[in-house]
Amino acid sequence: MNFPFFIAKRYLISKKSHNAINIISGISITGICIGTMALVIVLSAFNGLSGLVQSLYNSFDPMISITAKQGKTFDPNSMEFQSLKKVNGIAYYTEVVEGNALLKHLDKQCIATIKGVSDQFEKMSGFDTLVSEGHFSLNNNSIIIGNGISYKLQTGPNDISSPISVYAPKRGKTNSLNPEDGLNELKMYPAGTFTINDEFDEKYALMNIDKARELLDYSNEVTSIELSLKQGIKSDQIQVEIQKILGEKYEVKNREQQNAMLYKTFKSEKLWTFIILLFILIIATFNVIGSLTMLIIEKKKDITILHNMGADVRLIRKIFLVEGLLITFIGAALGLTLGITLCWLQMKFEIIKLTEGYVVNAYPVKVLATDMVSVLAAVLLIGFFAAWYPVRVFTKKHLAF
Repeated sequence: MNFPFFIAKRYLISKKSHNAINIISGISITGICIGTMALVIVLSAFNGLSGLVQSLYNSFDPMISITAKQGKTFDPNSMEFQSLKKVNGIAYYTEVVEGNALLKHLDKQCIATIKGVSDQFEKMSGFDTLVSEGHFSLNNNSIIIGNGISYKLQTGPNDISSPISVYAPKRGKTNSLNPEDGLNELKMYPAGTFTINDEFDEKYALMNIDKARELLDYSNEVTSIELSLKQGIKSDQIQVEIQKILGEKYEVKNREQQNAMLYKTFKSEKLWTFIILLFILIIATFNVIGSLTMLIIEKKKDITILHNMGADVRLIRKIFLVEGLLITFIGAALGLTLGITLCWLQMKFEIIKLTEGYVVNAYPVKVLATDMVSVLAAVLLIGFFAAWYPVRVFTKKHLAF
């Protein structure tokens, strides 16, 4: 067995002449344990929450989105898009038309974004799982509206007596003095309502792409093409291939690029949360400094004997450094174990429930191996410096041979 480790272990577990050192060592381990556990739980809870939000966005946003760099619409029947359909790795290809419209039901009205989608949209997005009332159907005069729009219009799938009037401006100029002559109107019946979050629920209404084109005065144009990839295909690789096929006239974006601000916000919030908790952990490791300082003073006679037997100052310093690292490692190991265990209990038994109205029943938690490695490395690094300082300073002061 390594000699410094053997002595450090004996100092740690043996009873000291001053019981205060045992108490401070226990407090040091407990403080590091609690700090580490807090890091694990908070980061895992943050992962679960951000993962949930991203999954909700992913249910609406495609894996790959193609839009025109100039202008709002483009022709999906051009040679480039015929070649695009033959690209290996594309699972679903959906044409989309988007535009603003006025929705009116009886005396209620609101502005919404109409999203007209082709037949493959349901399979591509799995959107039917987000329909909270009614069912997913875009046939004939059916429309799917967000819960927020449903609330504003006071209508839903059960209201079959009065349709929703959908109005959109006609393209081009109109000479009539009657404002209604400048609007296209469709009578639509809500087949279902969906729930994602307020941003989507109060903004979007889905309908068949042919009906959307009729409403928005388009012939065969689209505002975007949405793609889903086969399992195992990396979006970065196929994104480059698609960009080469379409050229510089089109923007090809993956999910992270479509919601760049959202992803940047999650990353920065997680980083700052990690840093703040690290500062709390640094305060907790001050006990290690006190514990090692008192231990060095108490063991001065013993270490003098070791020095007379041939141990140099470097070896003695190594003993106390290992002692500090042992305290840190034990606290970190206990903290990781407890943190992961609590997270597992939450994932398995859903101990902390969420109130009714959320898309999940319990608070989401996700433990990432990379986070655990980062936490352990950060704690050990803090522990090393917390042990190095008293060993370096107080051995020079109290153990001058």
